[in-house]
Order: sequence, then C-alpha cells, then structure tokens
Amino acid sequence: MRYSLAVLALVASLVSAKTHLLETFSPESFKEWVTSDWKGAENMGKWDISSGDWNGGEEAARGMRTTEDAKFYSISKKLSEPFSNEGKPLVVQFATKNEKKGASFCGGGYIKLMPSTIDQSKFGGDSPYYIMFGPDLCGYDVARVHLIFSKDGENMLKKDDIKLEWADKNEFTHLYTLIINPDNTYKVLVDNVERAAGNLGDGQWSKFPLKEIDDPTDVKPADWVDEARIVDPAAKKPEDWDENEPKMMKDPAATKPSDWDDAEDGEWEAPMIDNPKYKGKWSAPMIDNPAYKGVWAPKKIPNKDYDGKSYIYKDIGVVGFELWIVNSGSTFSNIIVTDSVEEAKALADKTFSKEFIEAEKAAKKAWDEKNKPAEPEAPAADDEKLEAEPEVEDLDIEEDAEEKEEL
Repeated sequence: MRYSLAVLALVASLVSAKTHLLETFSPESFKEWVTSDWKGAENMGKWDISSGDWNGGEEAARGMRTTEDAKFYSISKKLSEPFSNEGKPLVVQFATKNEKKGASFCGGGYIKLMPSTIDQSKFGGDSPYYIMFGPDLCGYDVARVHLIFSKDGENMLKKDDIKLEWADKNEFTHLYTLIINPDNTYKVLVDNVERAAGNLGDGQWSKFPLKEIDDPTDVKPADWVDEARIVDPAAKKPEDWDENEPKMMKDPAATKPSDWDDAEDGEWEAPMIDNPKYKGKWSAPMIDNPAYKGVWAPKKIPNKDYDGKSYIYKDIGVVGFELWIVNSGSTFSNIIVTDSVEEAKALADKTFSKEFIEAEKAAKKAWDEKNKPAEPEAPAADDEKLEAEPEVEDLDIEEDAEEKEEL
C-alpha cells in the first residue's frame, strides 16, 4: 500500500509539473526572441540559428549563435505567462558551446530571469533581473559559474566562486543546471555533476537572512587555548652559540696590493666578508601546542528573522542573454525553465547524452582534419636543382668550337 501511494504521489507531481519555457530553437520559435540595441546598433552583434560547424547531432546541437567578433549581444524572450516559484522548485538549464574559443576568448554565457515588465527592446546591463546564472570565461584566468540573486535593487554575487575545471573551458558543449528548492536550498550542476549546493541562508548572498546566527550569550571559556604554535619550553641555547660574533668581518686572507700608495690611495683596509662564525641572536624554535583546541567560535542558534523564503520571485516573465563576447561562434541551446527536475533531466538525457558527447568529439576531429592548413611544399633537393639548371659553361664551349669550324 505504501508503495502504491508513493507511485501515485510521483505521478501526481509529474502531472502537476509546469514547464514555463522549452526552447530548442526551431526557425519559428526563434522569431519570438527580441534583440536589443541598448549599446547602439553599431555595437550590437547579430544572432543566427545554427548547429555549428561540427556537432554531435544537428537537432540536439541547434541553438542561437553569435556571429560577430567583439560585440555586445542582448536578446530576450517573453514567457507565455509570468509565474511565481513560491512553493515549487525552480529549474533553469541550458547548454552552451564556444566553438571558436581560443586562448584569447573572453565572454559571458549566462541567462537572466527577469520581471515581465522590462522593455525588451532596451534590455541591457542595467535592466533589472531576479537571477543571473551561467559561465563566465576570460582567457584561462577567469573561469567560474555566476549565480547572482537580486534583492531590493541589489545584485548579489555569490561570495565564493563556483570554479570551473580545466575540461569545462574547452570548445565543446557544456550543460549548466540550476535547481532552487522551496526549502530555500540550491544546487548547481555542470555537465550533470554537482559543483555547488547549500542553503540561501548560508551567508553567501549578503542580503538574504541567515538561517543560523552566532549565539550572543556564548562566550569563550577562560581555559580555551587558541594558540596553535608555542615556543619550545625545553629548548636551550647551545653552549657554543656566541651572540657577540659580528655578522661581517675583515678578510684575514686579504693583503695590501703592492702598488697601493697610502699617500695617494689612503690607508689600506682589508675588505669585509661574511663572518662564518656569525649566528645572530638565539631564539627557541616553535612547536605545535599540545594544548591547542582550535579557533574558537560561538555556537550557532536559529535566526528568528529567517523565514526560508529568499528563493521566491513572483513575476518571472522574461528570460534573456546579455553578453559581451570577443570570439563569435558561441551557441546557446536547449533552454528549459520548469518546476520539474525530472523534465530537465529528461531533456538533458535526450540532448546531452554520452552518445552526443562522443559524436561531437568525433565530428570536431573530422572537421579539424578536413580544414587543417595545407602543408608547405618541401624545397627541392640540391641534386634536383643541379639537374634542372642548364650547364652554361659546356654550352659556351660547344658554341666556340662550332664558330672555329666555320672559320
């Protein structure tokens, strides 16, 4: 009976699941995206629909692609209706591929969830948003996943970076997933692997109430030892340690040069050298403190101001990408905004499978082989050059002989 109830609960949850956006970029659906000229038309890059020069599957790889180098990009889509994530999970997932990535690549790849009231034609860096999520890459020094929340007009960057690994920074497709739960917890996955998780009240975002706070009545015990290292009480200065020895001394092996004239050169003095007997002031070595108890901190208590509702946004109506990208060729695909973790996983299983990943690598290898620069022709060997050149001297001798015979 319990099993049946569990199955029914699961079915009910799937039936009630709501997907607010599922974008796989057909030519028709792409027409619903609105570009912005917030930096001026001459500075804005153009988008197209593409599966890239190489891919692991035309349909699975299809997305909107940046087509111009060193441009601003701003594009957004209005949802069919605004929604609130109160009391439900919020799952945001998309794939991106920086196909023309090189050592100089610099650009963002993050999606923004915004109020329904924004002016899409002017959507830009100053436009208000609720959540910003996705990769931020610049060379090989900056490689992280942004997870920024907005509250009271302030955009709060996560205090600790969600770092990307070396393999996350290549030119292949990567999948980014954000899960925010109604218990105020969150999870970030890259390529279906968890990279960060916690509670929005953990102190990572400055304006979200803390779930726990320090107990103001807790004080450090009088006998608490928080010195990790101490002077070795058993150490003694060696008997042959002479603190009076100078650091420098006159070179005892030095002699006055034979041509030194005291009257002209002044009184000769031997040069100074390091004193091999110098040891300096003796001090006892430091050792681990056997009484050390660690860094003291007051115990934590529940925060009465924490209500567990930091995750809630009540008017999510537009999604968009607002970026600066140096190298063109970045593709954004398979975007889903839903309250169902299962729906997002199903999309990932379909479009970011092991087979897709392997096929993409094979396609890239084949493309590289087909498009590799032609090898320069090898210079002709010396003996070939000699055979090709006419024997000028022999020709001259034969011509002279013919002239003599005619005479």
